[in-house]
Parts: sequence; structure tokens; C-alpha cells
Amino acid sequence: MKRSRLIEWSDPAAALEVMRRTNGLEYLQGVIAGRLPPPPIYRLMNIRLVQIAHGHAVFELTPEELHYNPLGVVHGGVAATILDSAMGCSLHTCLETTDRYTTIEIKVSYLKAMTTATGTVRGIGTIVHLGRTTALSEGRLLGDDGTLYAHATSTLLIKRADRA
Repeated sequence: MKRSRLIEWSDPAAALEVMRRTNGLEYLQGVIAGRLPPPPIYRLMNIRLVQIAHGHAVFELTPEELHYNPLGVVHGGVAATILDSAMGCSLHTCLETTDRYTTIEIKVSYLKAMTTATGTVRGIGTIVHLGRTTALSEGRLLGDDGTLYAHATSTLLIKRADRA
């Protein structure tokens, strides 16, 4: 039986304009509060930013059939995406208005397969080291019962705004 899904998202240009005028923590608070639309990738993957603090970000995902690979379990890229988002946003909370970042590398260790029976999982990103030009973040993908589904680390490049 065929299944389908309609995906809608907001034009990201307006949110990017707001991001140019707010620091990372304020911007992400706006996304959580619904004042700013989430990035389109969140809609595509059905991930939700649910909690942030300085150096910390939490996303949620409820695995669906649309996340499955040919083996009948959630594709590893889904876990990598939620972890990359959590680790990146943990850094984003530490950045000033015109600072930007990008992921240099990500390493994911998959520990347990997810299915639709898994229930909601949380991707938790935490800053381990924050330098002038690089940061190191750690991510954990946890089930409601505390099961660790994946662990990740990420090295991130920071482009700081020129300050007088």
C-alpha cells in the first residue's frame, strides 16, 4: 500500500534576516517559541527543537516509516541529522549576533537500531570545548527510557565577526 506525505515550510529568508540581528541563543528561543519558523530541514525530517540553554540544545524525533532504510529500521542518516543539529545548535547558543559556524567533521557511533516502536528520542548536544575558531560538541541520542541509540562528536569551525 502506498503512503504519502505533504511537506510545507516557510521561506527561510525572513528567519535568516532575523538571525543577522540577534545572537544565537535569542534566535533559537524564537524558533522554540514559534516566533520564527524552523529551518526547512526540520520539517522534512520531522525533528523538533525543544530545549536550549547556553552550550546545550535538545531536539526530539518520533521515528516513522518514512525514516526507514531497506532493512526495516531507521536510516543512520536520521540519527546523524538530529545529532548534527543538536551539536551545531549547542554551539549556536554561544555565538554573538554576526558570528557564524559550520560543521568540520562529525563522528557517529550507532549503538541500537530504531523503529516506529522506539517512541520519541531526544538528540542532546553539549559543548565540550569552545575556542576562538573551533568548538567541540558531544551528542547523545536517547530514548524516553534512557536507552542510548547513538553517540556523536563534532568539530565545528567558528567565523567570528570582526570586533573593534
